[in-house]
Amino acid sequence: MGRAFEFRKARKMKRWSAMAKTFTRLGKDIVMAVKEGGPDPDGNSKLRAVIQNAKAANMPKDNIERAIKRASDKSLGDYKEVLFEGYAPHGIAVLIETATDNNTRTVANIRSYFNKCNGSLGTSGSVVFMFDHTCNFRINPENIDHEELELELIDYGAEEIFEDEDGIMIYAPFESFGAIQSYLEENNFEILSSGFERIPQVTKKLTPEEAEEVEKLLEKIEEDDDVQNVYHSMDESSSGDTEED
Repeated sequence: MGRAFEFRKARKMKRWSAMAKTFTRLGKDIVMAVKEGGPDPDGNSKLRAVIQNAKAANMPKDNIERAIKRASDKSLGDYKEVLFEGYAPHGIAVLIETATDNNTRTVANIRSYFNKCNGSLGTSGSVVFMFDHTCNFRINPENIDHEELELELIDYGAEEIFEDEDGIMIYAPFESFGAIQSYLEENNFEILSSGFERIPQVTKKLTPEEAEEVEKLLEKIEEDDDVQNVYHSMDESSSGDTEED
């Protein structure tokens, strides 16, 4: 198996264990998708993808509809996607995706987390090059010829396709998202969820004590309401945590 498989396997045991936090993140994704392409999923491919993810996370239908309606409210401020980069203790690169309606607040909060945990907030471009920006799809494996699907999707940019207990996973470069989504929809594959991830090109193994210091910073960052995703270059086996997604 490739890097995407190993990355997914490790992350499944980490992060996003709090349902309320997951729903908050998905709610922001819905708002941003509606603001960008309108409230009709049929004509907004990004919104379709977010709704699939919300259903996969068991987000109640009422919550989804409420988020779409709220996004259509002209008085609601826009969320801006802002990327933060920095270093945790022991040279671990950290990449943070946020969605904020107040960038001044978010910058101050993120900087304070790094300062309090012996890390350092970096400048734009300081660590992003250490991560591959990928897109992914999870589809229903029923009645699918895995080899035939793999041959078809290579032409659309897919780099890694594997099956796990959640379905068939497809990983490709970030830029291939639209082409693969269109192919899957046009050929009536059931997309269970989709999204984007940043996979570290190289990871660093730490001692349990060192990993604990890094985890302290990661936990503080992840608790922030403006934070959508956190990626890092620490080898996940450095930590003994086994929290479910």
